[in-house]
Amino acid sequence: MDNLTMARLLEQTADLLEIDGADGFRIRSYRNAAEAIAQTTADLAAICDDTAKLLEIPGIGKSMATNVKALVCTGTTPLRDQLLAKYTVSILELTRLPGMGPKTIALFWSAAQINSIDTLAVAIEAGKLADLPRMGAKQIEKIKKGIDDYRRSSGRFRIDQAQEAAEALTKYLLSFAGFDRVTPAGSLRRGRETAGDLDLLVTGPACQPDQTGPGVDYVAAYPGIADLIVKGENKVSFHLANGMQVDVRLLPGESYGAALQYFTGSKAHNVTLRQRALKMGYTLSEWSLARLDDESVVAAATEEEIYAALGMDWIPPELRENLGEIDAAVNRSLPRLIEERDIRGDVHMHTHETDGRNSIREMAEAAIACGYEYIAITDHSKALAMTNGLDEARALAHIQRIREVERELEGRVRIFTGIEVDILADGALDMDDEVLAQMDVVIASIHSRFDQSREETTARVLRAFENPNVRILGHPTGRQILRREPVALDMALILRRAAELGVAVEHNASPERLDLCDRDLRLAKELGCRIVINTDAHEIRTLGKMSFGVRQLRRAWLGPQDVLNTLPAAEFVSSLRTRPQTTA
Repeated sequence: MDNLTMARLLEQTADLLEIDGADGFRIRSYRNAAEAIAQTTADLAAICDDTAKLLEIPGIGKSMATNVKALVCTGTTPLRDQLLAKYTVSILELTRLPGMGPKTIALFWSAAQINSIDTLAVAIEAGKLADLPRMGAKQIEKIKKGIDDYRRSSGRFRIDQAQEAAEALTKYLLSFAGFDRVTPAGSLRRGRETAGDLDLLVTGPACQPDQTGPGVDYVAAYPGIADLIVKGENKVSFHLANGMQVDVRLLPGESYGAALQYFTGSKAHNVTLRQRALKMGYTLSEWSLARLDDESVVAAATEEEIYAALGMDWIPPELRENLGEIDAAVNRSLPRLIEERDIRGDVHMHTHETDGRNSIREMAEAAIACGYEYIAITDHSKALAMTNGLDEARALAHIQRIREVERELEGRVRIFTGIEVDILADGALDMDDEVLAQMDVVIASIHSRFDQSREETTARVLRAFENPNVRILGHPTGRQILRREPVALDMALILRRAAELGVAVEHNASPERLDLCDRDLRLAKELGCRIVINTDAHEIRTLGKMSFGVRQLRRAWLGPQDVLNTLPAAEFVSSLRTRPQTTA
């Protein structure tokens, strides 16, 4: 029971209380506690028996300290169990639909006892929502689309969710003396933006064929298991509470490399690799690379020796999609892929001036801790009222505050002035040109009217490009993984025009977006388009999520030379589109 899991469970409890019509103060106490637990650096599981230490954390009172202890000891709280008994756990699934908050869910429950995606879909078909407040035809159609999108993505999990589950399991497994190595395989290791399940490979003394009993028993005792699927001699499969399936395989060390290669995939990569092995007189399996004639093992312990025996360089997992990587490995022409350490700056982030949670200085200090040489502060423009976006006067004052903080930090980090300006429905920008011209970094993004046609949205972006202040196109398709589909765009036309004008395109490294996707990143490179990678951080914690985006760049075969913010600060700025001259 780690802090983030506790925070999520308390947030769920707050949702259930709101659905139940509880007192607003009580609801806020759970939300505040969830936020405090998510933010604290203290390991609550380690101090849960020390009430005094728990009470030192802002947002944790005596009753919430009791809840923390219950979560650590039992994985739940009496109140959460009580509410789930009334509404069932499936009601929480409704919160995953776009625009579906607790108040709307409460309305559906009181009107038609709707407590799941399925019962909501049935109610819509039966016309039971039509007479409810705020439920016009357009809103009902939006809900139907949300259900369809959710069902298409059901059973998939974002890369950060898979990573979080893998890290929690790895920590648990390595606390057992019989295990000495745990490695995620499958989609997570290849850096796919989503994963259908989680594969973990385990080696150690308890993984030998005659010793697997205790190891299997230890895996099956993992506290996070919701239901056990299989418990065999060397494999344990189960579901976590969020529905994710996990397959843990216990392997003898001598077969580790073969198993890692096999279970990393992809299927298409493995098929092509096995065909090559057969042509060379070998058979490749999850146990070894062996000779066909006498079954003697040629390689098995490491991936490197398997690929070498097949006459090729080792292939980074992110490239294993059968997109030419095997021929490149045979020809010794695999590219040097970008690494997180190559990134020198992050130029898309928000502060509490709009919808961020931290100050300019706090974001800068966190960036220094990440090892960055420069950042850009790019708060929202005024069209996004829900974010408290900047108007022209506030934007100018914000520029001055950014410059003041940069001076105060005395050269420890370069802070560029910037803004994330909205591209309005007609392609105009949501900020006067005179103000935009004073910014070092202007990111233009779409945040509204996702319902426009492909032709309308493409024209909208192309018109925005004609404004000479635009230097970067932010999260170009506007997608939210497993929640919102990409807007319809003629991507080739957009990228070609961006390359002609010198507008860079962003890969938004937030695991909720990962936009552009790996396919479009490859296209951007082919068309000579400049690429920037950013976290779009709204708090200091999310500055650390750059790695999720770097994996997508690697999947697109990109090297450091393909990404602008691998350059030093001065070179980075000079590589952006030349901005208009200003006398300000």
